[in-house]
Amino acid sequence: MSDLRLLLEPPLARIVLDRPERRNAMSEAMWRDLARLSAEIEARAEIKAVIVEGAGGHFCSGADIAEFDEVFAAANSARAYLGAIEHALEALNQLDRPTLARIEGSAVGGGLAIALACDLRFAAEDAHLAVPPAKLGLLYGPVETRLLVETIGPAAAKDLLFSARAVEPQEALRLGLINRSLPAAALAEAAETQARTWSRLSQTSIRGAKKAVRAALAANFDELRALVEGAALGKDFREGRAAFKAKRPVNFPVGPGP
Repeated sequence: MSDLRLLLEPPLARIVLDRPERRNAMSEAMWRDLARLSAEIEARAEIKAVIVEGAGGHFCSGADIAEFDEVFAAANSARAYLGAIEHALEALNQLDRPTLARIEGSAVGGGLAIALACDLRFAAEDAHLAVPPAKLGLLYGPVETRLLVETIGPAAAKDLLFSARAVEPQEALRLGLINRSLPAAALAEAAETQARTWSRLSQTSIRGAKKAVRAALAANFDELRALVEGAALGKDFREGRAAFKAKRPVNFPVGPGP
C-alpha cells in the first residue's frame, strides 16, 4: 500500500502524504508516486483544482533520512534518487490545474519543496517551516532551489539556505513563502473554499495564467502573446461575454479549449 494517496472528489482532488509515524517523510517510492499521481490528475478532465496535504497533523518533514546511507552509497544510486525527487517536483509544479498546499505542523526541506511546487500555500499559525540542508552538508536540489528563489527572491533564499533556521508563519507570510496564515482549526475549510472557488472560474483563464506566469519568468513574450490571443478567441470568453450581456450566471465549460 502506498504512503501517498489520491482522493478524487470532483471537481477537486487531494494528494495526501500518509506516513504519519514519520511525519510524512518522503521515501524514494513516495517521490516516484508523487510524479505518477500528478500525471493521473492531469489526465482527468473533471478535476479542476488540487489540494496537497499531510496526514496526522504534519505536512511533510522532508526526505526520509533513514534512506540516505543506502541511496547515497554510490554515484549511480544518488543520481537516480535525486532524479526521482526532481521529476516529482517538476511534475507537481507543471501540473496544469491550480494547486494549493495545506500546511500543518512541519514543512521542512523536501517537504517545503513540495509546498513550493504548489501554486499557493496556506499554513497553520503554528506551522514549522525550514530549509535545513546546511545542517547536513547537502545542497537544496535544482528544482527546489529554483522554486525557492522564484517564490521569495535570491536574497531571502540565501538567508534561509545559509542559516538553515526555522521560519515562523508570520515571517513566512512577509517573505511570500506562504500566502495565508490561519488558525489550525480554520485551515482545512479555507483551503477547500479556495480550491472550490478556482473550480467555478474559467479553466482557460486559470490554466492559461499558470502558463503565462512561467512564460513571464522566462521572458518568453511570444508564448505570452499566444496565450492571450488564444483566450481572447476562445469559448470561455464567448460564454463570459454572453453571460454578462444577458445578466445571467456564467456557465464555463469543464476544461479549456478553443
